[in-house]
Amino acid sequence: MTEDTRSTGDSAGDVAARVVSSAAQDIGSFIRSQREAAQVSLRQLSQLAGVSNPYLSQIERGLRKPSAEVLGQIAKGLRMSSEVLYMRAGLLEQRPASPVRDAVLSDVSITERQKQALLEIYESFRRENAPRTTTQPEEQENEND
Repeated sequence: MTEDTRSTGDSAGDVAARVVSSAAQDIGSFIRSQREAAQVSLRQLSQLAGVSNPYLSQIERGLRKPSAEVLGQIAKGLRMSSEVLYMRAGLLEQRPASPVRDAVLSDVSITERQKQALLEIYESFRRENAPRTTTQPEEQENEND
């Protein structure tokens, strides 16, 4: 045992269980807040997501940590990006902040497919314009000659 676990009486297994419980609580409360914001009842979401009502309730209360597949189903039921739920659950690394990306992913008025299409277009424009950004000062200098 390490000095930290000796002083609190916790084993490594206890610490790991607390971390998993905390992550489950976090994703559960996030799902609940998203469901409430979308004005969808627990029963409605369970039907939309194809997940049992009791299981969804346990997820929201932090008693269960859902798999990536279940998170994807819940995201579809909430009409939100599964990527957002994956990141909240710690299954995906968070990407650098982008106000455009965040706005698209949090918009509940468009479908998951529409969000992905918008993000792909946005990223393609960024890639296309990236070389111009680095060469633009040279072009401006040549124009001044």
